[in-house]
Amino acid sequence: MPLALLALAIGAFGIGTTEFVIMGLLPEVASDFGVSIPTAGLLVTGYALGVVIGAPLMTVLGTKVPRKRMLMLLMGLFIAGNLLSAVAPVFAVMLIGRVVASLAHGAFFGIGSVVAAELVAPHKKAGAIAMMFTGLTIANVIGVPLGTFIGQSAGWRVTFGIVAALGVVGLAGIAKLVPELPRPEGVHLRHELAAFKNAQVLLAMAMTVLGFGGVFAAITYIAPMMTHIAGFADGSVTWLLVLFGLGMVAGNLIGGKFADRALMPMLYVSLGALAVVLALFTLTAHNKIAAAVTIALIGALGFATVPPLQKRVLDQAYGAPTLASAVNIGAFNLGNALSAWLGGLVIAAGFGYTSPNWVGAALAAAALVLAFLSAALERRDGAHGTVTASGAPAEQRTPVHH
Repeated sequence: MPLALLALAIGAFGIGTTEFVIMGLLPEVASDFGVSIPTAGLLVTGYALGVVIGAPLMTVLGTKVPRKRMLMLLMGLFIAGNLLSAVAPVFAVMLIGRVVASLAHGAFFGIGSVVAAELVAPHKKAGAIAMMFTGLTIANVIGVPLGTFIGQSAGWRVTFGIVAALGVVGLAGIAKLVPELPRPEGVHLRHELAAFKNAQVLLAMAMTVLGFGGVFAAITYIAPMMTHIAGFADGSVTWLLVLFGLGMVAGNLIGGKFADRALMPMLYVSLGALAVVLALFTLTAHNKIAAAVTIALIGALGFATVPPLQKRVLDQAYGAPTLASAVNIGAFNLGNALSAWLGGLVIAAGFGYTSPNWVGAALAAAALVLAFLSAALERRDGAHGTVTASGAPAEQRTPVHH
């Protein structure tokens, strides 16, 4: 794997840390600014929605810019947002800082996925995408627990200062290691938007929203579930999230490896198993050991879907993959926001702290149904030699640049 992937992974590590570390620091931030915990929670919601909006917006702005330069500009935006959060005098300024940082998120992973795939041979593309996403998963094992610990010990502002410094390292790495990749000639916004006329691209994005949403339905409420139901101490939640992160790392690498060999079967297995494990979590949440194992499995199965879903979008939007790839990253965050809201609804309705697991299982099962539907449509279109919106035969699988 090229060294350039390491630079992309470092950027992904910083982005992953800033996205998730706020969950562990909400009480400290709320206390400092004199706001309630639900108000401080807007820092999570605002970030997720910023990703959904920023992914297509920044990618569209970047269609006129070479990909390496755009990646560097996005890391600059990320650094500025985290520095603003670190020095924010009032809550509103911190919220603006979070949104500024989030605008870089989707486009960085979207453009980064395309760059990573172009750096390697065709049969290693999903593995290269997985290598970049390893930065995001390792952030949940090392960056988030360490950032939470530093924030609780030295102050949350120090954590955001360190995250900004990580962005500087990522920026330097991209400048030094990522080769100059010319912007594909003849790729215009209209051309990129044409990919969304392809039903397969839309189906892959719907699978992303539902499949990864299943994970977040459960994990968003992991703290009350584990302390009230399983009987863990408050301090144990950090280590349970490390287990979740370790599962994510393993699932991401396995998903990348097998997606290059058999993409759709990998999706069937990971989504089907995820639905089953989430349903079982309503039972295993009552036992400490069983709960810990289940949390690691949810991380592994959830992230095993990421490289194949991202590659599926790239495959189906060949010739114009950049915007579709970035919008798919927004779809992950839309799934996060939607499932966290649905999980909160069932708890508020009085169904208990384990009820979001049923929501998650239902979402993952719905994603599996879409995967089967997508494959059935593909077989039908292949038999009829259907031409897709981008003007290439449906059965073609190699990305080309017009």
